[in-house]
Amino acid sequence: MHKINEIKVSYKEKKEVSQSLTIRSSKNAGKLLFETWDKNTIGLQETFKVLLLNNSNKIKGIYQLSTGGITGALVDIRILFAVILKSLSVGVILAHNHPSGKLLPSEADKQLTEKIKNATVFFDVKVLDHIIVVPNGEYYSFADEGIL
Repeated sequence: MHKINEIKVSYKEKKEVSQSLTIRSSKNAGKLLFETWDKNTIGLQETFKVLLLNNSNKIKGIYQLSTGGITGALVDIRILFAVILKSLSVGVILAHNHPSGKLLPSEADKQLTEKIKNATVFFDVKVLDHIIVVPNGEYYSFADEGIL
């Protein structure tokens, strides 16, 4: 007889979450993301993160999905959705940095955002924004620019 491993999925929310921050605007999200970014690497290598939100846009947490090189970071959509679904998030804000300081999104940034946005429809999750942060603290919001 073969023994098959049982898979266990769990998620535990910290008690402080009920008093966590609520995202009300891209400015609010951009500032928070910059404040939490590692200042030692923001100008060195690209990192991709996801800000996880509940149905009141309260922050459940920030998950660092990947760290890449100077000009890009690999984003595995399967891992992204594993995190979103496991945390029971209903809204997300995608985020990554541009070490170069260039605020405008690349075509690859736009394509990735569209791919993720299309996939979230199947899980009834909303992509509220995709924010690019740069080393000087400025940010670019896909939602504000109407390309989300």
